[in-house]
Amino acid sequence: MSPEFNLVHILPELLVLVLACIVVVIDFLAKRRDTQLNLGYLAAIGLVAPFAALAGLAGRYEISYFGSFVIDPTAVFFKALFLLAAAVTLLISVDYARERALPPGEYYAMILFATFGFMFLASSRELITTYISLEMASISLYILVGILKGDQRSTEAALKYLLLGALSSAAFLYGIVLIYAATGTTVLPDIARRIGEGGPLAAVAIVLVLAGVGFKIGAVPFHLWVPDVYQGAPTPTTAFLSVASKAAGFVLLIRIFGQGLIPLEPLWAPLMATLAIITMTVGNVAALRQSNVKRLLGYSSIAQAGYVLLALASFQPETASGLMYFLLAYVLTNLGAFAGIVAIASAVGTEEIDGMRGLARRAPWLALFTTLSFLSLIGMPPMGGFVSKFYLFLTVYQQGLVLLVLIAVLNTAIAAYYYIRVIRAMYFLDAVDATAVVAAGAVRLALIVATIATIAVGILAAPFIQMTLVAGQELFR
Repeated sequence: MSPEFNLVHILPELLVLVLACIVVVIDFLAKRRDTQLNLGYLAAIGLVAPFAALAGLAGRYEISYFGSFVIDPTAVFFKALFLLAAAVTLLISVDYARERALPPGEYYAMILFATFGFMFLASSRELITTYISLEMASISLYILVGILKGDQRSTEAALKYLLLGALSSAAFLYGIVLIYAATGTTVLPDIARRIGEGGPLAAVAIVLVLAGVGFKIGAVPFHLWVPDVYQGAPTPTTAFLSVASKAAGFVLLIRIFGQGLIPLEPLWAPLMATLAIITMTVGNVAALRQSNVKRLLGYSSIAQAGYVLLALASFQPETASGLMYFLLAYVLTNLGAFAGIVAIASAVGTEEIDGMRGLARRAPWLALFTTLSFLSLIGMPPMGGFVSKFYLFLTVYQQGLVLLVLIAVLNTAIAAYYYIRVIRAMYFLDAVDATAVVAAGAVRLALIVATIATIAVGILAAPFIQMTLVAGQELFR
């Protein structure tokens, strides 16, 4: 087989695509025979095959499909992150989808189709491939947000997400066009060689591309969709959106700015620093007054995007490593937090913080594991959220960006207040109802796995840091 058409390189993506099709077919056959099947477990277990195929690609640096597709440590890392997010989301969804009567075939297939698009995005080395991969995932997410039939908030959230997403896609595409006009190519390393010193055309392209990607990561001022969409979407969809879409946005920034537009770093690095400060501050301040826990985590995710943007204010192998390690801990932590919210909301019937009052007496283990996830979001040792945030801030500090780090530390202190409000409600406020709460099996499993993994990422930090450092160094080869 020609190295330009290496099916082994896209085998993990193909297996995810096949799994999505199998889920749809089985759902169709089950409906015809009036049989009840738990497709969520099937889809989650089925992701073992793409994981195994991806493991076989670890440690490689290979380019195929006429320079548009790359297998490198960064691609493998982000693909593993997307598969992990999908697997935990599928487990979180099992009981939720049944309780809300979601169409199982379509729902689980859309999660897998979005994962398929995100995985292609991680290996994209060419702008048209990048755009197609991004849109493939985005369309699936639009459907997932609005899949709650008859729910006005879900419909409104989907419409807002679709309209603003279309605008961001148009901005991103126009930015690609301008980059092509300036360089005559869409292949990222070729762009780096031809972009020169930039000029007005390159400056406009940078702004447009950043606007398109800024929407995906929820950076200010492209964040207005986040709280409404997070609140209106099905909670497992919100969990997936909060981690997978954000990780996809950052791998996109790494590829385009860290590889294609790296000669123009003096032009875009100050812009990244400014965005980081504004994004983390607006996200944290807005979260202070939220009473709905999903909206609170929506603004929290905006602030987290601000922290990650710090790494792009001075893009080096070390800051790239900090970015990836932080995202790993964030994905696990946020999935654990949302798993806890799904379990709690299913039992108490509300997603308001007041509805979580006295939960520690009604469901002590559920409250404990949910609290651990929120402690990781605060940045308390030995949780992964603490170690990853410390490492990210350290790598940025080592680049001489002391003021940025001080602002980030101040924002971390602000964020602690609204996370502690949730913990306080569970442990220190009286319960409205003293009835014991029992979490369903699948979401309980997802919560335990995500929380233990978050602790492990913090305690066993060295191998994860080394892995991300190798990935960061490969970006600059």
